[in-house]
Amino acid sequence: MSRILIVDDDRKVCDLLSLVVQGSGHQSRTAYRLDEAIEAARSGAFDVVFLDVNLPDGSGLEALPRFREAAGRPEVIIITGEGDADGAELAIRSGAWDYIQKPASIEAMRLPLLRALQFRGERQARSERPKLTAVKRSGIVGGSPQILSCLDRLAMIAATDGNVLITGETGTGKELFARAVHQNSLRSDGPFVVLDCSVLPASLVESLLFGHARGAFTGADRPREGLIRQADGGTLFLDEVGELPLDVQKAFLRVLQERRFRPLGSRAEISSDFRLVAATNRNLSQMVREGRFREDLLFRLRSFVIELPPLRERTGDVQELALHQLSRVCDRLGLGIKGMAPEFLEAIMNYRWPGNVRELLHALEHAVAAALHEPTLHPKHLPDDIRVALARKSLSAKDPSRRIEGMPPPLGEPPPTFKQHRESSDREYLARLMAFTQGSVRKACEVSGLSRSRLYDLLKAYGLSPKT
Repeated sequence: MSRILIVDDDRKVCDLLSLVVQGSGHQSRTAYRLDEAIEAARSGAFDVVFLDVNLPDGSGLEALPRFREAAGRPEVIIITGEGDADGAELAIRSGAWDYIQKPASIEAMRLPLLRALQFRGERQARSERPKLTAVKRSGIVGGSPQILSCLDRLAMIAATDGNVLITGETGTGKELFARAVHQNSLRSDGPFVVLDCSVLPASLVESLLFGHARGAFTGADRPREGLIRQADGGTLFLDEVGELPLDVQKAFLRVLQERRFRPLGSRAEISSDFRLVAATNRNLSQMVREGRFREDLLFRLRSFVIELPPLRERTGDVQELALHQLSRVCDRLGLGIKGMAPEFLEAIMNYRWPGNVRELLHALEHAVAAALHEPTLHPKHLPDDIRVALARKSLSAKDPSRRIEGMPPPLGEPPPTFKQHRESSDREYLARLMAFTQGSVRKACEVSGLSRSRLYDLLKAYGLSPKT
């Protein structure tokens, strides 16, 4: 027997859903306010939550993640009297099992409940089986909720053979995740072949991908096997795929469709059985609208998507990353492990790391080299540009005479922390953005330059909805 929580301020709806639940042989509990429902979810393990959107004390849609994180991690079925396509998308991206518009028939409410309970039962049965292997992290460090969510998605994706698109800012670890997809897949014994599309002249990309026959062009004095052929039985990783020239995109699309291609200058086609993993720090949807990337290729690339968060959004991982890199560098240089002074740790926690994990790792290498045989790292061992950025931040906060031009004069109360200011600023921007676009996610993405999934993540993080 399962436990179902029904959250709706309409008592008739609660009574109807209670009959549906009890008629299916399960227990039900009702709540008419959001705070009451959240407290109930925290104190009791429910399997499914029927959650209304418009409640007297808040939005059920905005609170959806809090129910998903409650004891028992219940499945959430959104019920609403207002049909809203953007709201439905936000609900599903936030982890909702289904989205039902009221009024609905008894069958329309009963079927999602039964399917959700069936899913939970099958998942529970799988979890009770002995696990043979854990996910191979392939050098991925961190235990923040953001990175664990990415690892969960990686584990799901690795068990398939579909194409994968990894997005994220420069330095967030896209190649590490690409290697992890390969090493956790059934192709792990095959080759992992890398092509960085951003560092090669356009004239060479096609030859490197497809290979060429002898005499195909000036200087081709012998045949060369392309990377697509080399990846046969394994994984082909195209880093910065947004830099692929349009003519190469067209040719590569055919390879993805047929797994066959013709080397330059050759009359014969050859085949290659490979899995494609691509990565980019560009907004490919925006590039499609600008005519710089093929839409049909983008559809092929993103069978599965992993969006990596910037380091500033996973600050809980900074210390673990620093300790990991510190140990590696000291071991490589034959030095004893160094300690970190509290001020050093505070400095790396307060810096925003615009270059993300890559910048942090380089900063640690610099610090170890600067300290050399000294046993403890101090802020003075960090690169000068990081120290300057931290000093400017500190001075602008403490010394009114050093205010940045255009800033308002100080008030009687001290300013908030930088993190609080950033969160408030980001939330205000998102609220203005959604108000300007009248809640249209598509228009908001066009105005802001954010990807659709990134916008939804930010709206979720700041408790906003498309209709804000």
